[in-house]
Amino acid sequence: MAPETLIPADRHYTSEHEWLLVDGDEATIGITDFAQDELGDIVYVELPAVGTSVTKGEAFGVVESVKAVSDLFTPAAGEVIARNDKLEDAPELLNQSPYDAGWLIRLRLADPAELADLLDADAYRREFPDA
Repeated sequence: MAPETLIPADRHYTSEHEWLLVDGDEATIGITDFAQDELGDIVYVELPAVGTSVTKGEAFGVVESVKAVSDLFTPAAGEVIARNDKLEDAPELLNQSPYDAGWLIRLRLADPAELADLLDADAYRREFPDA
């Protein structure tokens, strides 16, 4: 089992290995340490434009690594209010710092009640014991 530091307790998680950190009616989204490790060296990230509306469970972007191309899925519906443009020139930030510098997008949440469907850190750890 991974050390607790690799699955921060202050976030919500999805079964697709995205995390969501809530601050009021806004949320920051990224991929988990487990996801970046499984992908390998990330070489490209495609993110939606600011102002884009996203729907829970639907793809909002793409991560390409030396191993695979993977869709990024939205943990909650909302409007994109920021995107991490540093990832265009430095996609390796997702490997180096998936919970901090490697964040993907920030949303203004459409319905905070959707967060009830997400996993907390303990539930994520139980569902993915190798994470």
